[in-house]
Amino acid sequence: MAQPPTPRGVTPARSRDHNRQLVLGHLQAAGALGRAEIARRAGLSTQAVSNIIAELEGEGLLRTQGLARGRRGLPAPQYVLAAEGGFALGIEVRPGALLAALLDLEGRPVWHDRRPLASAAPEDVGAQLPGLLAAALAAAPQAEGRLLGAGVALPGPFGRTGIASDLPGWDGIAAAEVFAPLGLTVTVENDANAAALGARIALAPEGVTSFACLYFGTGLGLAIVQDGRLVVGAHGNAGEIGHVPIPTPNGPQPLEALLSRLSVERHLRAAGRKAGDMDALAALHAEGDPALADWIAGAAGPLGLATGLIENLLDPQTIVLCGAMPEGIVRDLIAAAPLTERSVARREGRTQPPLRVGRCSRLAAVIGAGALVLNRTFTPALAA
Repeated sequence: MAQPPTPRGVTPARSRDHNRQLVLGHLQAAGALGRAEIARRAGLSTQAVSNIIAELEGEGLLRTQGLARGRRGLPAPQYVLAAEGGFALGIEVRPGALLAALLDLEGRPVWHDRRPLASAAPEDVGAQLPGLLAAALAAAPQAEGRLLGAGVALPGPFGRTGIASDLPGWDGIAAAEVFAPLGLTVTVENDANAAALGARIALAPEGVTSFACLYFGTGLGLAIVQDGRLVVGAHGNAGEIGHVPIPTPNGPQPLEALLSRLSVERHLRAAGRKAGDMDALAALHAEGDPALADWIAGAAGPLGLATGLIENLLDPQTIVLCGAMPEGIVRDLIAAAPLTERSVARREGRTQPPLRVGRCSRLAAVIGAGALVLNRTFTPALAA
């Protein structure tokens, strides 16, 4: 069976940036490495790697971390990412709020903020940006002059489609231009894709580079990561799984009508419960609320069906569940989901579970937005 190609180095004359990304990506995934090991993994000469490391050290993106003795010769310096050598700004636009986070080079948030929006129209969001950037740099002055770019997460779908967007007024807008006042290179993705790239950074040390991500936002989204890169479709809208019809005793229903924040909140309201945010949902779960347990039991079946669909279409290493759903509820959903045996994922020797818990937080998408920038820094853009 054919295997996905491993990214290899190209000549510096063809792409200096490619080889820099290759070196940074191996260090991000593996941690401390010496020059010879980086060269072996990247398919570059040791001299080329030495030149790149000297350049990256000079820019403050790498630092040495001790020595390691090889098979022969003197102990060799080991190199790691310098956490404060670069920073990424993440921004998420919601219908009623603007979220921002600043990540260091290792993907750790060093600052975050949430600002209510009376209007999420593009011009009103743009007016907030200079103050947002100033607040980030005031809170983390070490990021001054070291911002690698900005990532932006928006609710999908993009453009005029048969599915309505949660952000009216953005259809036909060049979203990156709205964020031009930041003065940074801007990458825009939907919220599920952003959250998936946040997961990609966390999973890289485990060797997980091809996976799917089910994202709990207002509804339910799907992101697809193949060989460390997003699969976005022809118009950036791949993964609108929440609108896929699922068979029920009452006829077909959209998946997100059965498995989403909106779904559980609607179920709990019908049972006389108040659960309008994550904290309230987490409290009900901690109390063992029977209405919530009933919803989990009902939602587990649709999750099992969605899992089989994703596995047989995409053959991922694993499926990550993340977003604005309490972790305890996500764990219970995973434990209760009936997984079909008629799946390409049921095979011997797999090292990852079919379903696993990702970042269950209101900040999943905005941290993922910052990860869009880091992923661009670590992932070679050229084909092997």
